[in-house]
Amino acid sequence: MIRRIRSALVASLLVGAVTITAATPSSAAPPASPGTDRPARLTLPAPTGPYPVGTTELHLVDRSRTDQWTDDVPYRELMVSLWYPARDVGALPRAPHMSPGAAAHFGGADGAASGLYGIPAGRVDFAATRTGGHRGAPVARHRRPFPVLLYSPGAGDPRTWATTLVQDLASRGYVVVTVDHTYEASEVEFPGGRVVTGRLAQLFEEAQQPDDFQRLAARVFDVRLGDTRFVLDELAALDRGTNPDAEGRALPAGVAGALDLRRTGMLGVSAGGLTALQAMREEPRIRAAVDLGGSIESPIIPDPIGLWPVARQGLDRPFLLVGDSGTDHHRTPSWSMLWNNSTGWRVDLHLAGAKSEDSYKDTVPLLPQIARQLDLPDSFVTAAIGDVDPTRAVHTEETFVAAFFDRWLRGRDGRVLDGPSRCLPDLVFVR
Repeated sequence: MIRRIRSALVASLLVGAVTITAATPSSAAPPASPGTDRPARLTLPAPTGPYPVGTTELHLVDRSRTDQWTDDVPYRELMVSLWYPARDVGALPRAPHMSPGAAAHFGGADGAASGLYGIPAGRVDFAATRTGGHRGAPVARHRRPFPVLLYSPGAGDPRTWATTLVQDLASRGYVVVTVDHTYEASEVEFPGGRVVTGRLAQLFEEAQQPDDFQRLAARVFDVRLGDTRFVLDELAALDRGTNPDAEGRALPAGVAGALDLRRTGMLGVSAGGLTALQAMREEPRIRAAVDLGGSIESPIIPDPIGLWPVARQGLDRPFLLVGDSGTDHHRTPSWSMLWNNSTGWRVDLHLAGAKSEDSYKDTVPLLPQIARQLDLPDSFVTAAIGDVDPTRAVHTEETFVAAFFDRWLRGRDGRVLDGPSRCLPDLVFVR
């Protein structure tokens, strides 16, 4: 039980929306009912945009940085996925939600599925889930290169845990790059089946004093920001025709020249949302950013604002804050400070019934399926995602995130973010 509490606190390390109370004994994985021995098999919602979706993975090695999480290697290595508008998908296979090794660890006793979301270990076949992305499909023909979005996941989460939103953005004409923050993510699978598991929980358990937690959280941010800058550099090389993959694997046809890095945005969930906003402050290449559920307040960090200087510095570019009924720019000190110190366009909203940042991840479409197949109580779902209707929540999130980036990276204003409308009745604007 102590381990589960500490695991849940790791998720709240940089996210005030999740507090110690979220790690009470009721968050333990509920037992599945007898007769449900078959592992659950899940389905992701299909992308809704006009383009078929292609995807590929890249193994990136940054030899200019030592890895702050390990002494095993003298450089930093990452896995990222590209999701993009595609053509001629034909019979090309649809990519799995998670690669086999990553899926096995994620769904196992030591993975984030059990430790962070209470999913019974070994009861879900995460490797069987297929996405809407076709592996290695050629990039869609285009008159103008596509805008680019970077995605950073929450603390402990893999880059795959927001695939529903990511693949939908790709189907609408964006190249989306999802980043695994190695040694912080629950697990990262590299070419050849090598799986690197996270070290954040172990380091958290070893921390004793408030300053230990402060330094650990500072390391999380420092590494994430370095990862973001490095990926932006690698994307520039990719667009010029250089293959950045460490294994030299073939890239999909048409990738070179398809990325408009002058129109780059960033989004993230939880700690990833905080990373997106801080990265935009420090990195002029990022023009707009979305924070889905990330606030810096924490009961275990003595100086949270010191970790997130953008709150004091403010932003001069557009940003979107997405919280819940208890997290907004009036009641959340870090968001209030950022809001008041910024000159850029901004809006604060949330889904009605949302409980936390988990209301904006793949938890929304997947947890109800897991509950049905494993005969788990309704509270298993609502404890994580709140009272949102999963189908409407997915549609609403896809709509407002796309509307934000359409407005600021494409100059297309569909008025979705102007205020409440009957078309999106679950969208709550905080004025």
